Amino acid sequence: MTALLGAAVDRGITFFDTAEVYGPYLNEELVGEALAPFRERAVIATKFGFDISPNSDPRGMKGSPGLNSRPEHIKEAVEGSLKRLKVEAIDLLYQHRVDPNVPIEEVAGAVKELIQEGKVKHFGLSEAGVQTIRRAHAVVPVTALQSEYSRSVEKA
Repeated sequence: MTALLGAAVDRGITFFDTAEVYGPYLNEELVGEALAPFRERAVIATKFGFDISPNSDPRGMKGSPGLNSRPEHIKEAVEGSLKRLKVEAIDLLYQHRVDPNVPIEEVAGAVKELIQEGKVKHFGLSEAGVQTIRRAHAVVPVTALQSEYSRSVEKA
């Protein structure tokens, strides 16, 4: 996989998207290792928002890891992602899923602090509705949106 990602960069692929939950953690480690020699030519996006810690319920209420976008958890997740990706700053940090237990303003505020600290360059949302996007953008610019068709997508 490392050789494949290197060949992709050599062929002009410059955007790579991963998440701490993929693996968990293994995909970020792979991407970090593979793209280290190409860092100046690659943009790396990663995501936070699931509780995949050893003490969490790994399957959550609906068969997937539970959501966790509390500001302190976001900061912990980013520290881990920075190490695994072998970068000083994450180019694009997405909230993987909207956490109904944490106001989006708190999520955006935590990411804004990480941007001010130089640990994150841009903020994105995945599977968010229009009002959530607007509320987040009022706190910190939302640079990217990611969405897949799903019945679980937050209603606008």
